Amino acid sequence: MAPKITDFVEDAGPVGIIAGIGAVLLAPVIVPVVAGIGKPLAKSMIKGGLVAYEKSKGAFAELGETWEDIVAEAKAEIAEDKQTPAFETVSTPVDTTADNGA
Repeated sequence: MAPKITDFVEDAGPVGIIAGIGAVLLAPVIVPVVAGIGKPLAKSMIKGGLVAYEKSKGAFAELGETWEDIVAEAKAEIAEDKQTPAFETVSTPVDTTADNGA
């Protein structure tokens, strides 16, 4: 069941009714004042957000370039490691003479 306006009026009491009537009468005066304060405030918040976005966009681009450089260096090191064996074989002359315990 949908609430009725009389339910709100009964719950508000005399003080709530007087405040509601006052709000309705003062709304034409208060709304332009609040809008006059709120609009510049909202505009400055939007400007601040745009400036922060532009600065962060440059920072993220620089971060991306740094990341790409690190990845490229890591790939180059992996390629270099694949070409160079982990250990180098040393050719030493092998003694093929039998040493029969003598």
